[in-house]
Amino acid sequence: MSLIGQSVTVLGAGVAGLAVARALALRGAQVTVLEQADAVREVGAGLQISPNGAAVLRALGLGEALEAASTRAVAVELRDGPSGDLVTRLDVAGAAGKQVGGGYHFAHRADLIALLLAGAREAGVELRLLQKIETVDLSGAWPGWRNAQGGMGEASLLIGADGLHSKVRVALTGKVAPFFTHQVAWRALIPEVPGVENVAEVHMAPGRHLVSYPLRGGTMRNIVAVEERRSWVEEGWSLRDDTMDMKLAFAGFSPRVRGWLEQVDDVWLWGLFRHPVAKHWFAVQDQGAAVILGDAAHPTLPFLAQGACMALEDAWVLTESLATHDGLAAGLAAYQAARAPRCGRIVAAANTNARVYHLSGLARGVAHLGLRLGSVVAPGAALKRFDWLYKHDVTAG
Repeated sequence: MSLIGQSVTVLGAGVAGLAVARALALRGAQVTVLEQADAVREVGAGLQISPNGAAVLRALGLGEALEAASTRAVAVELRDGPSGDLVTRLDVAGAAGKQVGGGYHFAHRADLIALLLAGAREAGVELRLLQKIETVDLSGAWPGWRNAQGGMGEASLLIGADGLHSKVRVALTGKVAPFFTHQVAWRALIPEVPGVENVAEVHMAPGRHLVSYPLRGGTMRNIVAVEERRSWVEEGWSLRDDTMDMKLAFAGFSPRVRGWLEQVDDVWLWGLFRHPVAKHWFAVQDQGAAVILGDAAHPTLPFLAQGACMALEDAWVLTESLATHDGLAAGLAAYQAARAPRCGRIVAAANTNARVYHLSGLARGVAHLGLRLGSVVAPGAALKRFDWLYKHDVTAG
């Protein structure tokens, strides 16, 4: 179907919402993004953009902006938490990295949001702020919504890019209680000395691990520290915590890690929950349709660094599916058919990483020995196991 002149309303000005807004606008759609905040801002810290996500940004004409706003990664290192000893190194910039296409980036989430927002505006997208959507109604001829001020609206195509607590997902599938993984994560930023190697380090120990990498040209360092615990912590990104709690949780780690944590003055804490991949991603009504993407469709744990990349892939595939099929129903069905299996596999792989990072006892020793031997006997093999993920280019057709 032609997207020229098609009226589209997107809920949420995050990665998914801004990416799909630009993708659709470049195809001629008239796109409006509704954002609940009074300004588009991002309180998150760092994120990783692997080649599959970078491919989408390049195809959207934002490749140069990505290079300017991010740092090219050299490697990923898995290290023993207490000793700091190297377990294995995944070369993502050299020979091994080229096997999966290269193009690994570290970026501040705010910088990614900024370049996507600029791209959306440049494509003609209208942004409306202070639009907190309370309910979405899919029972009428058109998708409708009501905001916090009591205002109501309808759309020909309503796209839910409204995250973990998506109102569109609830309208499509009903409420589903998430499962607390008994893991919590702290996130923080500290100053860094420019010139450090652009490496993501994963420091592993029984029941906990810490991920860190440089941002903004090596002037900042991103830290995400995960601990297993029985107590429940609310889901979300806005709970502050005492820095001492994080420091005590990782007191047994290497001096390098402890030195980072000593510099933390401000830390955020969030509980990690598993959500099922949505069974129904869209609904077609008499005169319109609604669809979800990104975290609204497939929330994932952060242990494969694919949240942003999946959102970017979704945005591209949704746009292409609509543009290359006759009618909303066919296009939306093709979108879900293309995305659901892949996203389900990514979510499952992230769940597996959560367990591997926290191994203890004999299992931990065997796993680390296997990684060390593998890096000697078959360099690059560990990275090649993820060819299905990183070499997948949704823009290639």
